[in-house]
Amino acid sequence: MAATPTREEIDEEKAALRARGRDRRAEIHARDGAEAARAMRDRFLARVPLAAGAVVAGYWPFGSEMDPMPLLEALHKRGHGLALPVVERRGAPLIFRRWKPGDEMSVHRFGMSEPLATRPRVDPDIIVAPLLCFDARGNRLGYGGGFYDRTLIVQRKIKPTLAVGVAFAAQRVERIPTDIHDQKLDWIVTETEALRAKTDAKRNWWWPW
Repeated sequence: MAATPTREEIDEEKAALRARGRDRRAEIHARDGAEAARAMRDRFLARVPLAAGAVVAGYWPFGSEMDPMPLLEALHKRGHGLALPVVERRGAPLIFRRWKPGDEMSVHRFGMSEPLATRPRVDPDIIVAPLLCFDARGNRLGYGGGFYDRTLIVQRKIKPTLAVGVAFAAQRVERIPTDIHDQKLDWIVTETEALRAKTDAKRNWWWPW
């Protein structure tokens, strides 16, 4: 019987996956990032369930992340409310403020663009998240700060919240190592498919703040 990996072993495996994921993502983004973003938009709209009036939280793309702007612009045209994440402080969940295409933005000290502090706060029905790697079970590997894990714990306690990772197909891996605080995605949408995550494991609702 295989031994249960230690926290240190899990962290080491995640670090190696992050490094490979960054390189893979940067390569494909440079080659056909714009085309992939439009293809992802079309697959998202065709497959992911969207209730009338659902509020969707996206993100402002940074570096080689899959660009969600074509998707968010299409959702805006269809009448959906939109929001973007705001980092209040390290170690805290994200909050979301109303946003629409063309709104003035502010730049956070971490370098991310965010809605102005005067924009109203909202609890979204769907959270669209960037990532470095994913697997078919809905496991997401981000940058290591834990922002989306903490946020999904909070939002899923407030209301049913669908988590959708958007990525390039090449970011898929066979398995992502998980720890007690890691939150699963419900869907992963790439330029080639919309994947409903397998539900073979319970979500974890605890975070050691």
